[in-house]
Amino acid sequence: MSNPNLSVEIAGIKMKNPVMTASGTAGFGAELAEFFDLGKLGAFVTKGISLHPWRGNEPPRTTETPAGMLNAIGLQNPGVDAFISEKLPFLRKFDVPVMVNVVGHSVEEYVEVARKLTDAEGVHGLEINVSCPNVKQGCMVFGSSAKGIAEVVGAVRKATSLPLIPKLTPNVTDITETARAAVDAGADALSLINTLLGTAIDVKTRTFKLSNITGGLSGPAIKPIALRMVYQVSQAVKVPVIGIGGIMTATDAIEFILAGATAVQIGTASFFNPMSCVLIIDGIAEYARSGKVSDINELIGKVQLP
Repeated sequence: MSNPNLSVEIAGIKMKNPVMTASGTAGFGAELAEFFDLGKLGAFVTKGISLHPWRGNEPPRTTETPAGMLNAIGLQNPGVDAFISEKLPFLRKFDVPVMVNVVGHSVEEYVEVARKLTDAEGVHGLEINVSCPNVKQGCMVFGSSAKGIAEVVGAVRKATSLPLIPKLTPNVTDITETARAAVDAGADALSLINTLLGTAIDVKTRTFKLSNITGGLSGPAIKPIALRMVYQVSQAVKVPVIGIGGIMTATDAIEFILAGATAVQIGTASFFNPMSCVLIIDGIAEYARSGKVSDINELIGKVQLP
């Protein structure tokens, strides 16, 4: 059959395929651009951007686990003004929608970053990070409760006309509760999941492997949890869902799409192979061709119940 249609749309953002980078795993694009044309992606998601520069946590900040990795970077970034003047011009060179991951210590900081990005050329959407477990103020503090996530999303909604995509934490009792709260407050789509809180100990030195003690667990180990949560949330809300968590192959990506995700984000896989995003895009296309699927949208949420 002819080439299948892989294009999808999220909150008015038209994407040529459903594959995006995951925030914090591809910097501001220059690193991956050494390996492939960023224009091949469905969308590029930047690392977290705050109002003022953040230094991040002290090293060591990453460690491998048997089925993934732990990170406690602490959202190190140059701040929104430096991002707009120094990083965004590079991303504008590519034919790819840019979504900026927004972080803050307070509601006011989220709002001010959103305002600045709304006026910046080349920003197509805002991924509101209310889920990073590696900072002591803000982020997961807000995202762990329906009230907190509604407060942030509601305030940012009033400050910008850009599509808002809160990124949800799995470190809650019921993720559908925070998902509904985000949508009720004005979210146009949802990203899930962020990392799970974990730790690691070096038995030789009898010390924690991360200076922060805890870090965010990502990679194949969290995929079953992420897949379950994507399915649950896609059943609970009527906005597009972006699936994240342990996606290493096209098969993984298809699982998330069948579970209800309109698009997926690739993170840890890019550390293993910087070409992972492109390989997954090609693999999705081949799956559609071999299965005689003319449009990838036909597969969204089409998992069969037992």
